[in-house]
Amino acid sequence: MSGLEYRLGVLVSGSGSNLQSIIDKLHQGPEDIKIAVVISDNNKAPGLTRAAEAGIPTAVFPMIDYDDRLEHDRAMAEELERHEVDLVVLAGYMMLVTPALLDRFPYLVINLHPSLLPAFPGGSPIEDTMDYGARITGVTVHYVDEGTDSGPIILQEAVEIKYNDTVESLRARIHEVEHRLLPHAIELIANNQVRFDEDNPRRVLIREEI
Repeated sequence: MSGLEYRLGVLVSGSGSNLQSIIDKLHQGPEDIKIAVVISDNNKAPGLTRAAEAGIPTAVFPMIDYDDRLEHDRAMAEELERHEVDLVVLAGYMMLVTPALLDRFPYLVINLHPSLLPAFPGGSPIEDTMDYGARITGVTVHYVDEGTDSGPIILQEAVEIKYNDTVESLRARIHEVEHRLLPHAIELIANNQVRFDEDNPRRVLIREEI
């Protein structure tokens, strides 16, 4: 990072537990990685309270206030640009992001997903994995593109599905991995340790592994 502050814009829709992991491990940590703004589509999202308690600016963009998703995402992009963010992090943000935002932050939007993509994309991956009878699942941090959980993968970590697991017990163990993996991915990107393979743009290379 060469001594300059690396600024994050974090999008949340719900409880904000992954936002809290970023606050604890990065925003309040020794490196110059700071959350510049937290944005939500839900004015009742507990993640907004977590941000406010940490002294982080917040903004709310309810979908109902806009004619369509492009207008909604254009407004969010303008707010992110106003805060001069370097990276946009979807941390439990439950809406698909459109080109109105992605084009303003090319390959600078990342997402966290509770499965080993490309398996079980979409909105209910833990339930889908359990219903399928899989024995291994995990966590993926990936770049966001216009598809559903289809962008290039940055980091993954497997989580065993135990025979006595319920959806909630599995979710709890997945959260433990999420709270570690997402801050680590942000840290790698902020320190210029992530790049794309010139021969295969879907393959992400990490300097510490090559």
